[in-house]
Amino acid sequence: MQYRTNPKNNTQISVLGFGCMRFPRTAFTINQKKTEELLSRAVEAGINYFDTAYVYPGSEAALGKFIAKINAEGHRDKIHIATKLPYRQCKSAEDAEKIFAEQKKLLCTEYIDYYLLHMLADTAAWEKCRDTGIIRWLEEKKKTGEIRNIGFSYHGDTSGFKALVDIYPWDFCQIQLNYLDDVSQAGVAGLKYAGDAGLPVIIMEPLRGGKLVNLPPDAKDLLEKELPGCSPAEFSFRWLWNFPEVTCILSGMNEAEQLEENLSSAEHANPGCLSDESLSLYSSVKEILNAKTAVPCTGCGYCMPCPHGVDIPSVFAAYNKRCAEGFISGMTAYVTCTSMKEKSAAASACIKCGLCEKRCPQGLLIRDLLDETKAVMEGLPYRTLLPIIKKIPGVIRWMSLMM
Repeated sequence: MQYRTNPKNNTQISVLGFGCMRFPRTAFTINQKKTEELLSRAVEAGINYFDTAYVYPGSEAALGKFIAKINAEGHRDKIHIATKLPYRQCKSAEDAEKIFAEQKKLLCTEYIDYYLLHMLADTAAWEKCRDTGIIRWLEEKKKTGEIRNIGFSYHGDTSGFKALVDIYPWDFCQIQLNYLDDVSQAGVAGLKYAGDAGLPVIIMEPLRGGKLVNLPPDAKDLLEKELPGCSPAEFSFRWLWNFPEVTCILSGMNEAEQLEENLSSAEHANPGCLSDESLSLYSSVKEILNAKTAVPCTGCGYCMPCPHGVDIPSVFAAYNKRCAEGFISGMTAYVTCTSMKEKSAAASACIKCGLCEKRCPQGLLIRDLLDETKAVMEGLPYRTLLPIIKKIPGVIRWMSLMM
């Protein structure tokens, strides 16, 4: 494992971090056995940064059970735990204290190495945290050693990110970045701005929720032609590790194969490793992806649950799949994920309450996009075939075999 130095305190952080939002699940429950097997292998291989959050269902508790074993072995100081405060749920420092106490209990730890204000929206949100006493509370926790580093995660635009970097002497920050988002969200400009300010930068969504792994055929063919043997995931990570300002890339690895592949990629995580020719390949792949993407959804799930049952990430994933892979692939995914339930999870179940848009870190106009998805995906073929598919489930299996 390679490491990069936190310029704020000279500690070493693994270039590959473990994102804990997507732990392996059995039905709706985290598979603890499989999760701990992955975490154990990660630690064994040298990963030392583990990122979770209060709002990731079951994640802190699952990670905490593993940390309890780390504590028993006397190795707590060898790993960095990052978790986040849902500041929107806090009207005062007392509210923050209650959540923090619960987090420490769940995570089986007396201190949090990297603590973030989760999805800090803008300077106005920071000022509200200051006025309610949350910023002062964070500083007191840092003095007592219960919090070692104070930071924030961000999903807004570049100018808003720069303003937040400047408003407070942060210890670190976390941004969404990948070669598809190079000029959106904080972007490369934001990454370099934070780097110039001396902040460690943690990267989330390096694979855009899996979109950059599941490339359309023409993009896969181009990658294989130009870089034989390089997987789409490694291709994505290389682009990020090329930046010296990137401290750590978080990956939500829920299969042993994913972990091993990423560990192998991390062995070559050198800044400045890409040639101009290699960088031009990213532009070509990005052009193909943009031409085939209807909805720039990362599948993070922050918009969920929908109070009316719409499975928003699955709806958009199926719509994108239809655009990238064709009618049968897209419609099979759409019917399977949204319409085979007792209560429909399809786009047409939306009543435009807008709750999802308030939660979306991408700022997507979800209601409008659901209308668009409904128009494309729920036309006459859908309405005609759905009753048949529901009566004869084998039809959907036949459709999947035809893909």
